[in-house]
Amino acid sequence: MLLQRIITALILVPLVVLAVFQLQSEYFSLLIGLITLLAAWEWTNLIGINSPFKRGLFLVALILPMLWLHFWTQFLELTAQALDWPDVRDYSGALEWLVIAPVLFWILAMILIRNTPAGVLTLEMKTRYKALIGWLVLFSTWLFLSRLRAFYGSEMTLYFLVLIWTADIAAYFAGKKFGKTKLSPEISPGKTVQGMYGALIAGAVWAAAFIGYYGYRDGFVWMRVTDFILLSVLTVLISIYGDLFFSVVKRQRGVKDTGSVLPGHGGILDRIDSLIAAVPFFYAGIAVIGLMS
Repeated sequence: MLLQRIITALILVPLVVLAVFQLQSEYFSLLIGLITLLAAWEWTNLIGINSPFKRGLFLVALILPMLWLHFWTQFLELTAQALDWPDVRDYSGALEWLVIAPVLFWILAMILIRNTPAGVLTLEMKTRYKALIGWLVLFSTWLFLSRLRAFYGSEMTLYFLVLIWTADIAAYFAGKKFGKTKLSPEISPGKTVQGMYGALIAGAVWAAAFIGYYGYRDGFVWMRVTDFILLSVLTVLISIYGDLFFSVVKRQRGVKDTGSVLPGHGGILDRIDSLIAAVPFFYAGIAVIGLMS
Protein backbone atom coordinates (compact mmCIF):
# COMPACT_ATOMS: atom_id res chain seq x y z
CA MET A 1 0.00 0.00 0.00
CA LEU A 2 2.78 2.46 0.90
CA LEU A 3 4.61 1.66 -2.34
CA GLN A 4 1.44 2.30 -4.32
CA ARG A 5 0.96 5.63 -2.54
CA ILE A 6 4.54 6.66 -3.33
CA ILE A 7 4.27 5.69 -7.00
CA THR A 8 0.97 7.51 -7.41
CA ALA A 9 2.39 10.59 -5.68
CA LEU A 10 5.51 10.56 -7.87
CA ILE A 11 3.24 10.64 -10.93
CA LEU A 12 0.76 13.22 -9.66
CA VAL A 13 3.07 15.76 -8.00
CA PRO A 14 4.99 16.76 -11.18
CA LEU A 15 1.69 17.06 -13.04
CA VAL A 16 0.27 19.32 -10.34
CA VAL A 17 3.40 21.49 -10.33
CA LEU A 18 3.22 21.83 -14.12
CA ALA A 19 -0.44 22.79 -13.90
CA VAL A 20 0.24 25.42 -11.23
CA PHE A 21 3.08 27.09 -13.18
CA GLN A 22 2.19 26.48 -16.81
CA LEU A 23 -1.57 26.78 -17.09
CA GLN A 24 -3.20 30.15 -17.50
CA SER A 25 -5.58 31.13 -14.70
CA GLU A 26 -8.74 30.20 -16.58
CA TYR A 27 -7.39 26.78 -17.56
CA PHE A 28 -6.15 26.15 -14.03
CA SER A 29 -9.64 27.04 -12.79
CA LEU A 30 -11.13 24.63 -15.33
CA LEU A 31 -8.82 21.83 -14.18
CA ILE A 32 -9.71 22.42 -10.52
CA GLY A 33 -13.36 22.47 -11.55
CA LEU A 34 -13.09 19.04 -13.18
CA ILE A 35 -11.38 17.61 -10.09
CA THR A 36 -14.07 19.17 -7.91
CA LEU A 37 -16.81 17.55 -9.98
CA LEU A 38 -15.14 14.14 -9.66
CA ALA A 39 -15.01 14.69 -5.91
CA ALA A 40 -18.66 15.76 -5.97
CA TRP A 41 -19.63 12.50 -7.68
CA GLU A 42 -17.90 10.59 -4.90
CA TRP A 43 -19.62 12.75 -2.29
CA THR A 44 -23.07 11.89 -3.62
CA ASN A 45 -22.27 8.21 -3.29
CA LEU A 46 -20.83 8.80 0.18
CA ILE A 47 -24.05 10.39 1.46
CA GLY A 48 -26.29 7.75 -0.06
CA ILE A 49 -27.56 9.41 -3.24
CA ASN A 50 -27.87 6.45 -5.60
CA SER A 51 -30.11 7.89 -8.30
CA PRO A 52 -28.05 8.94 -11.35
CA PHE A 53 -30.55 11.74 -11.96
CA LYS A 54 -30.15 13.21 -8.47
CA ARG A 55 -26.38 12.83 -8.64
CA GLY A 56 -26.46 14.66 -11.96
CA LEU A 57 -28.54 17.45 -10.41
CA PHE A 58 -25.93 17.85 -7.70
CA LEU A 59 -23.22 18.26 -10.33
CA VAL A 60 -25.33 20.80 -12.21
CA ALA A 61 -25.82 22.73 -8.95
CA LEU A 62 -22.04 23.06 -8.80
CA ILE A 63 -21.40 23.67 -12.50
CA LEU A 64 -23.81 26.59 -12.94
CA PRO A 65 -22.37 28.90 -10.23
CA MET A 66 -18.85 27.87 -11.26
CA LEU A 67 -19.51 29.00 -14.82
CA TRP A 68 -21.21 32.19 -13.70
CA LEU A 69 -18.36 33.22 -11.41
CA HIS A 70 -15.74 32.20 -13.97
CA PHE A 71 -17.19 34.41 -16.68
CA TRP A 72 -17.99 37.21 -14.24
CA THR A 73 -14.37 37.30 -13.10
CA GLN A 74 -13.20 37.33 -16.72
CA PHE A 75 -15.56 40.23 -17.40
CA LEU A 76 -14.15 42.16 -14.44
CA GLU A 77 -10.58 41.50 -15.58
CA LEU A 78 -11.31 42.74 -19.11
CA THR A 79 -13.10 45.78 -17.73
CA ALA A 80 -10.20 46.50 -15.39
CA GLN A 81 -7.77 46.37 -18.29
CA ALA A 82 -9.94 48.64 -20.43
CA LEU A 83 -10.41 51.23 -17.68
CA ASP A 84 -6.91 50.87 -16.25
CA TRP A 85 -8.13 49.80 -12.82
CA PRO A 86 -5.25 48.95 -10.49
CA ASP A 87 -6.54 45.64 -9.08
CA VAL A 88 -9.59 43.65 -10.10
CA ARG A 89 -9.95 42.43 -6.50
CA ASP A 90 -10.96 45.95 -5.52
CA TYR A 91 -14.02 45.55 -7.74
CA SER A 92 -15.01 42.00 -6.84
CA GLY A 93 -14.97 42.41 -3.08
CA ALA A 94 -18.35 40.75 -2.66
CA LEU A 95 -16.83 37.43 -3.73
CA GLU A 96 -14.19 37.72 -1.01
CA TRP A 97 -16.92 37.71 1.62
CA LEU A 98 -18.04 34.27 0.45
CA VAL A 99 -15.04 32.84 2.29
CA ILE A 100 -16.68 33.47 5.66
CA ALA A 101 -19.22 30.62 5.46
CA PRO A 102 -16.75 27.78 4.73
CA VAL A 103 -14.23 29.11 7.27
CA LEU A 104 -16.89 29.17 9.98
CA PHE A 105 -18.08 25.70 8.96
CA TRP A 106 -14.62 24.17 9.26
CA ILE A 107 -13.92 25.87 12.58
CA LEU A 108 -17.25 24.55 13.91
CA ALA A 109 -16.52 21.07 12.53
CA MET A 110 -13.11 21.10 14.21
CA ILE A 111 -14.59 22.10 17.57
CA LEU A 112 -17.31 19.45 17.41
CA ILE A 113 -14.96 16.66 16.33
CA ARG A 114 -12.45 17.66 19.00
CA ASN A 115 -14.96 17.89 21.86
CA THR A 116 -17.71 15.39 20.98
CA PRO A 117 -16.36 12.80 18.52
CA ALA A 118 -18.88 10.13 19.57
CA GLY A 119 -21.74 12.59 19.18
CA VAL A 120 -20.57 13.58 15.70
CA LEU A 121 -20.36 9.92 14.65
CA THR A 122 -23.92 9.22 15.77
CA LEU A 123 -25.34 12.46 14.40
CA GLU A 124 -28.22 11.76 12.03
CA MET A 125 -28.76 14.23 9.25
CA LYS A 126 -31.11 14.25 6.27
CA THR A 127 -29.53 13.64 2.91
CA ARG A 128 -30.48 17.09 1.65
CA TYR A 129 -28.44 18.72 4.41
CA LYS A 130 -25.47 16.49 3.68
CA ALA A 131 -25.76 17.49 0.04
CA LEU A 132 -25.82 21.17 1.05
CA ILE A 133 -22.68 20.72 3.16
CA GLY A 134 -20.96 18.95 0.29
CA TRP A 135 -21.95 21.72 -2.09
CA LEU A 136 -20.58 24.38 0.26
CA VAL A 137 -17.20 22.79 0.91
CA LEU A 138 -16.61 21.66 -2.68
CA PHE A 139 -17.69 24.92 -4.28
CA SER A 140 -15.52 26.92 -1.89
CA THR A 141 -12.57 24.65 -2.67
CA TRP A 142 -12.83 25.40 -6.37
CA LEU A 143 -13.52 29.10 -5.87
CA PHE A 144 -10.73 29.95 -3.46
CA LEU A 145 -8.06 27.70 -4.92
CA SER A 146 -8.78 29.31 -8.30
CA ARG A 147 -8.63 32.79 -6.77
CA LEU A 148 -5.47 31.96 -4.86
CA ARG A 149 -3.79 31.07 -8.15
CA ALA A 150 -5.25 34.04 -10.04
CA PHE A 151 -4.61 36.76 -7.45
CA TYR A 152 -1.59 35.54 -5.47
CA GLY A 153 0.31 33.67 -8.14
CA SER A 154 1.79 30.27 -8.86
CA GLU A 155 4.39 30.41 -6.10
CA MET A 156 1.86 31.07 -3.35
CA THR A 157 -0.40 28.35 -4.72
CA LEU A 158 2.43 25.83 -4.80
CA TYR A 159 3.43 26.92 -1.29
CA PHE A 160 -0.06 26.09 -0.05
CA LEU A 161 -0.13 22.70 -1.76
CA VAL A 162 3.33 21.76 -0.46
CA LEU A 163 2.25 22.91 3.01
CA ILE A 164 -0.59 20.37 3.01
CA TRP A 165 1.57 17.61 1.49
CA THR A 166 4.41 18.25 3.94
CA ALA A 167 2.07 18.21 6.91
CA ASP A 168 0.47 14.98 5.72
CA ILE A 169 3.84 13.25 5.30
CA ALA A 170 5.15 14.58 8.62
CA ALA A 171 2.02 13.43 10.45
CA TYR A 172 2.39 9.93 9.00
CA PHE A 173 6.04 9.45 9.92
CA ALA A 174 5.86 11.27 13.29
CA GLY A 175 2.88 9.12 14.17
CA LYS A 176 4.71 5.94 13.16
CA LYS A 177 7.82 6.88 15.13
CA PHE A 178 6.44 8.60 18.22
CA GLY A 179 2.69 8.01 18.18
CA LYS A 180 1.27 6.90 21.51
CA THR A 181 -1.79 9.03 22.24
CA LYS A 182 -4.72 8.67 19.86
CA LEU A 183 -6.02 11.95 18.46
CA SER A 184 -9.57 10.75 17.87
CA PRO A 185 -9.77 6.95 18.27
CA GLU A 186 -13.53 6.83 17.70
CA ILE A 187 -13.16 8.39 14.26
CA SER A 188 -9.68 7.52 13.01
CA PRO A 189 -7.67 5.11 15.20
CA GLY A 190 -4.53 5.60 13.11
CA LYS A 191 -4.12 9.30 13.87
CA THR A 192 -2.13 10.33 16.93
CA VAL A 193 -1.51 13.52 18.87
CA GLN A 194 2.21 13.13 18.20
CA GLY A 195 1.51 12.87 14.47
CA MET A 196 -0.51 16.09 14.67
CA TYR A 197 2.37 17.86 16.42
CA GLY A 198 4.72 16.60 13.73
CA ALA A 199 2.45 18.08 11.07
CA LEU A 200 2.22 21.44 12.87
CA ILE A 201 5.99 21.65 13.31
CA ALA A 202 6.56 20.74 9.66
CA GLY A 203 4.10 23.46 8.65
CA ALA A 204 5.95 26.06 10.73
CA VAL A 205 9.34 25.02 9.31
CA TRP A 206 8.04 25.12 5.73
CA ALA A 207 6.52 28.58 6.33
CA ALA A 208 9.80 29.90 7.77
CA ALA A 209 11.75 28.48 4.83
CA PHE A 210 9.34 30.05 2.35
CA ILE A 211 9.49 33.44 4.05
CA GLY A 212 13.27 33.23 4.27
CA TYR A 213 13.55 32.65 0.53
CA TYR A 214 10.78 34.91 -0.78
CA GLY A 215 10.40 37.46 1.99
CA TYR A 216 12.25 40.24 0.21
CA ARG A 217 11.01 39.57 -3.28
CA ASP A 218 8.46 41.85 -4.88
CA GLY A 219 4.97 40.68 -4.04
CA PHE A 220 5.97 39.05 -0.77
CA VAL A 221 7.47 42.00 1.10
CA TRP A 222 4.10 42.82 2.68
CA MET A 223 4.00 39.57 4.62
CA ARG A 224 4.51 39.66 8.34
CA VAL A 225 6.69 36.71 9.21
CA THR A 226 4.98 35.70 12.45
CA ASP A 227 1.52 36.16 10.95
CA PHE A 228 2.39 33.99 7.97
CA ILE A 229 3.89 31.22 10.09
CA LEU A 230 0.87 31.29 12.42
CA LEU A 231 -1.49 31.16 9.47
CA SER A 232 0.38 28.17 8.05
CA VAL A 233 0.25 26.29 11.36
CA LEU A 234 -3.47 26.98 11.79
CA THR A 235 -4.09 25.94 8.20
CA VAL A 236 -2.40 22.61 8.91
CA LEU A 237 -4.56 22.21 12.04
CA ILE A 238 -7.75 22.84 10.05
CA SER A 239 -6.57 20.40 7.38
CA ILE A 240 -6.16 17.63 9.98
CA TYR A 241 -9.73 18.07 11.14
CA GLY A 242 -10.90 18.25 7.54
CA ASP A 243 -9.44 14.78 7.13
CA LEU A 244 -11.26 13.66 10.29
CA PHE A 245 -14.52 15.17 9.01
CA PHE A 246 -14.44 13.02 5.90
CA SER A 247 -13.50 10.03 8.06
CA VAL A 248 -16.72 10.64 10.01
CA VAL A 249 -18.78 10.59 6.83
CA LYS A 250 -17.04 7.42 5.62
CA ARG A 251 -17.65 5.69 8.94
CA GLN A 252 -21.31 6.65 8.86
CA ARG A 253 -21.53 5.20 5.36
CA GLY A 254 -19.52 2.11 6.34
CA VAL A 255 -16.77 2.47 3.73
CA LYS A 256 -12.99 2.74 3.98
CA ASP A 257 -12.40 4.88 0.88
CA THR A 258 -14.49 7.28 -1.15
CA GLY A 259 -13.41 5.59 -4.38
CA SER A 260 -10.64 3.65 -6.09
CA VAL A 261 -9.49 5.93 -8.89
CA LEU A 262 -6.06 6.60 -7.28
CA PRO A 263 -4.05 3.45 -6.46
CA GLY A 264 -2.92 3.47 -2.85
CA HIS A 265 -4.93 6.60 -2.07
CA GLY A 266 -8.53 5.58 -2.75
CA GLY A 267 -10.76 8.19 -4.32
CA ILE A 268 -10.36 11.86 -5.19
CA LEU A 269 -11.90 12.88 -1.87
CA ASP A 270 -9.47 10.63 0.01
CA ARG A 271 -6.60 12.53 -1.59
CA ILE A 272 -7.90 16.09 -1.22
CA ASP A 273 -9.90 15.90 2.03
CA SER A 274 -7.31 17.90 3.98
CA LEU A 275 -6.96 20.43 1.18
CA ILE A 276 -10.74 21.00 1.00
CA ALA A 277 -10.82 22.23 4.58
CA ALA A 278 -7.59 24.21 4.32
CA VAL A 279 -8.19 26.22 1.12
CA PRO A 280 -10.78 28.76 2.34
CA PHE A 281 -9.00 29.21 5.68
CA PHE A 282 -5.62 29.85 4.03
CA TYR A 283 -7.12 32.18 1.43
CA ALA A 284 -8.93 34.18 4.11
CA GLY A 285 -5.73 34.44 6.13
CA ILE A 286 -3.68 35.63 3.16
CA ALA A 287 -6.32 38.26 2.38
CA VAL A 288 -6.35 39.50 5.99
CA ILE A 289 -2.55 39.65 6.20
CA GLY A 290 -2.54 41.66 2.98
CA LEU A 291 -5.09 44.12 4.35
CA MET A 292 -3.15 44.56 7.60
CA SER A 293 0.14 45.25 5.84
